[in-house]
Amino acid sequence: MKTFLMLHGVNHNMFGKREPKYYGTITLDQINDAVTTLATELGVQVRSFQSNSEGAMVERIHHGFSEGVDGVVINAGAWTHYSYGIRDALAILTCPVVEVHMSNNHTREPFRHESVISEIARGYIAGFGVDSYLLGLRAAVSAAASAAK
Repeated sequence: MKTFLMLHGVNHNMFGKREPKYYGTITLDQINDAVTTLATELGVQVRSFQSNSEGAMVERIHHGFSEGVDGVVINAGAWTHYSYGIRDALAILTCPVVEVHMSNNHTREPFRHESVISEIARGYIAGFGVDSYLLGLRAAVSAAASAAK
């Protein structure tokens, strides 16, 4: 069975409480439940991981490389805009990487308009709330299937 990583960045454990104007009231557990439900429908496995530690996120990405995951969906949160460590760890992967964001970064503060991850990602999905994650998983599964042919 194909396996995908769903990586949640800094402060995502606070979804449901954090800036509902941008992120709504959905919790990280609810996001993970929705992703798991979709994964079952798609016939794939998803391993979700959230950390507020940049080093722990890099280590999880390295572990994903060692495991041979078939794809990665990542919402790196604020790390999106400055973490070359996470960007470089993702660049090691040979599988598709899809960058997702719940809010539309380009309609927010100017510092959020830049992503150091987008350059190495297969695609970018933003502004659809929890659906960004679901669209991201669908895109990663499709990209992995295309790569396998």
